[in-house]
Amino acid sequence: MAKASEYDVIIIGAGPGGYVAGIRAAQLGLKACVIEKDALGGVCLNRGCIPTKSLIHQAGIFQSRLELEKMGLTIDSEKFDYGYVCDQSRAAVRSLVKGVEYLLKKNKVDHIQGSAEIVSRNGVMLEDQTEITGKNIVIATGSRPSQIKGFEFDEKQVLSSDGILSLKELPESLIILGAGAIGCEFAYIMNTFGVKVHLIEMEKHILPIEDARVVAVLERSFKDSGIDVITGARANSLEKTSGKVTVTLTGKDGNSKKIEAEKVLCVFGRTPNTEKTGLENIGLKTEKGYIPVGDYYQTQVDGVYAIGDVVKTPLLAHVASKEGEIVSEYIAGRTPQPRIDLNEIPSAVYCEPQLASFGLRENQAKEQNIPYKKAIYPYRGVGKAVAIGKTDGMVKILYDPETHEILGAHIVGHDATELIHEILLAKTAGLLPKNIAEMIHAHPTISEAIQEQMRAVDGKPIHM
Repeated sequence: MAKASEYDVIIIGAGPGGYVAGIRAAQLGLKACVIEKDALGGVCLNRGCIPTKSLIHQAGIFQSRLELEKMGLTIDSEKFDYGYVCDQSRAAVRSLVKGVEYLLKKNKVDHIQGSAEIVSRNGVMLEDQTEITGKNIVIATGSRPSQIKGFEFDEKQVLSSDGILSLKELPESLIILGAGAIGCEFAYIMNTFGVKVHLIEMEKHILPIEDARVVAVLERSFKDSGIDVITGARANSLEKTSGKVTVTLTGKDGNSKKIEAEKVLCVFGRTPNTEKTGLENIGLKTEKGYIPVGDYYQTQVDGVYAIGDVVKTPLLAHVASKEGEIVSEYIAGRTPQPRIDLNEIPSAVYCEPQLASFGLRENQAKEQNIPYKKAIYPYRGVGKAVAIGKTDGMVKILYDPETHEILGAHIVGHDATELIHEILLAKTAGLLPKNIAEMIHAHPTISEAIQEQMRAVDGKPIHM
């Protein structure tokens, strides 16, 4: 058995957490390597964030044909080729994978292709039975789609979020079980391309962790576009026959109904990839599959860290990347910010209209007896939104009734996923609504909705 030279830090997994940790470690003068059994970039780049955003973009282009027809143009959609759409999304993936490979080489981070197992506090066994050693080990092995008994993936009729990205032909109809961010984004994509979509959610409304009033705008838009949205219903069973899938639902009232479609997409959350990583070899235990960590992502074993989807923080690529920066700075002897403030993590859903948020939700404030006030401003009061025909939306903030400190923000509408960061920057910088209200915003822009909404905190919006 061969032994390789020692590293300052070995990172297992090269997703948005792992490769960022490797690059940041190298920037700080550490000898680092990342080990990846699949493609660089992990789920986000290969089977998540990037390919889905490509599909959403192309769905928007396809949808725009309706506006062109209003101008008198005739669009022949009979020759529409979804295979091309899929190929474009994969091309974007390949380009960015090469980009990550370049960044690792540029920063002199070793990239080892293959699986790996931790065999000791400082040792990692590679696929070819070579053992490499490191002063520190970072576990960043990500997650996979969760399966539930009776709804197992076959990637033909019962699809995971991975499997649906591999489709070269569109089904005529699709049942989506789970209306979180993934479910809603695929509902938008598939419906826009002409698939009959049934979107099922067991909670009271789609995107159940988001603000109910803001989500209502998206839910109404979905229904108006022809998506069959069913909330408050649990999927009890699934039956496959030739050419169709039948799902039995039970509502809150106890009544059952059956829904048929050509395929079903199951998005029941994600499961951390902590098996077969060798945790038992160093006595590292998990809690429901997740690795417990401290403020700087230290595990119970000295010199071993964990970041990204294997720890119990929001399963978001940008969270994993920030955790990768923090852990490398800590290993390098810096004093980075500790564990990320959950109230300062933006969430984003990229269908149309988009939805984005951070911080306190109104239902949370009520449940926790947190004093708050709210201010809401509709997109229809913004000149740019009217000019481009994107008036379906609103900006909502919660703030402290005495200090006016921003407690949370929720936006639904055009470019919401970009706009949220102006409010988040104000929050993290300790600014108040009046600071945004008094800042000159270019006209006409959608961001004027934020300015007007901040004016609404003092009851003085100009255009409402």
